[in-house]
Amino acid sequence: MSHSKGIVGALILSSLLLSPLAMAEESQTFAAMNEARHAAFEQHETELAMQAKDQLKTQQASAAQAQTESANHS
Repeated sequence: MSHSKGIVGALILSSLLLSPLAMAEESQTFAAMNEARHAAFEQHETELAMQAKDQLKTQQASAAQAQTESANHS
């Protein structure tokens, strides 16, 4: 019996401690912050993709230049 009271007490305590977090998800401030975080992530992801694309172009250009120089020396 004592064990079940301990479990019930732990559940009640955890629900009291976590209830502000559950309510935070419904608040407008939380939603706005979440949206801003998502937008920043998307922007960062786009920037990384553009950097990767630029690096690939640079690598291809230097490979083509090296191949041209190699053919000219032959």
